[in-house]
Amino acid sequence: MPITSMTGFARVEGSWQDIRWTWELKSVNSKGLDVRYRLPSGLEAHDRAVKSIVAGGLARGNVNCQLSMESGDAGVQLVVNERALDSAVVAAKRSAEKYGLELPKIADLVALRGVVDVQDSELSEEDRQDRDSAILETLKQAVEALAKDRGREGEHLYTALRQRVDEIDLLTRRAEQDVSGQVDAIRAKLSAQIAEALGDTGITIEQERLAQETAVLALKADVSEETDRLHAHVLAARDLLDADEPVGRKFDFLAQEFGREANTLASKAASNELSAIALELKVVIDQMREQIQNVE
Repeated sequence: MPITSMTGFARVEGSWQDIRWTWELKSVNSKGLDVRYRLPSGLEAHDRAVKSIVAGGLARGNVNCQLSMESGDAGVQLVVNERALDSAVVAAKRSAEKYGLELPKIADLVALRGVVDVQDSELSEEDRQDRDSAILETLKQAVEALAKDRGREGEHLYTALRQRVDEIDLLTRRAEQDVSGQVDAIRAKLSAQIAEALGDTGITIEQERLAQETAVLALKADVSEETDRLHAHVLAARDLLDADEPVGRKFDFLAQEFGREANTLASKAASNELSAIALELKVVIDQMREQIQNVE
């Protein structure tokens, strides 16, 4: 089932010698692919690699990547940069006094970039490369896990969207069947307007003339073009549902086209039945558009 959601979560653990780490990836809907990451100090050089790996597995979504690390006696060691910490404390006190805020906790200060450094001087260059390669390989696994999670959510989206498209198809067919009701409603409305305008003047309108005027108005209120386009959009929507590629952007554009036809149908509706159908169409289309916002 090709439809994929942009909402998902993945957590993958990895290790190298006595160093352990965890990747946590979260994603929500977005117009494009927006990758945000939080890496331990000392690993910032891999920011491009992180973005490249995520982009290799996902097409759209706001993706947050967080890497947390733990180590034993050897390998990575966390060292407090006392100068940076002192500066952070001074700045925090000054801001607290100036704006009447509470002083931050030490845990908040050491979390600032540059306050705590990662030192792995005990590792050779070759070992560092091996460790970092293992970390990035684990990220690839996390991206794959996130894609699978988004795929499972996509199955629910597929079912919901398929149902909405089927409802639109059914409502469009009902609108086509109301052609005679449109003509009857136009004739009745025109007759009432003429009767009101003539009042007690004794003047009458020939039935042939009334039929001609009714025909003219019926042509203007003809909805066959709108229903034809709605049928074409339904076929296009079903093709997108079964397409083997990300279709969120195309589906969003198609939903706008659905909305335009429904609005035109509503403006042309002369019968109560067609007005009700057009209103129901707009409701279903709005429901579909909300779901499409989360399609990759």
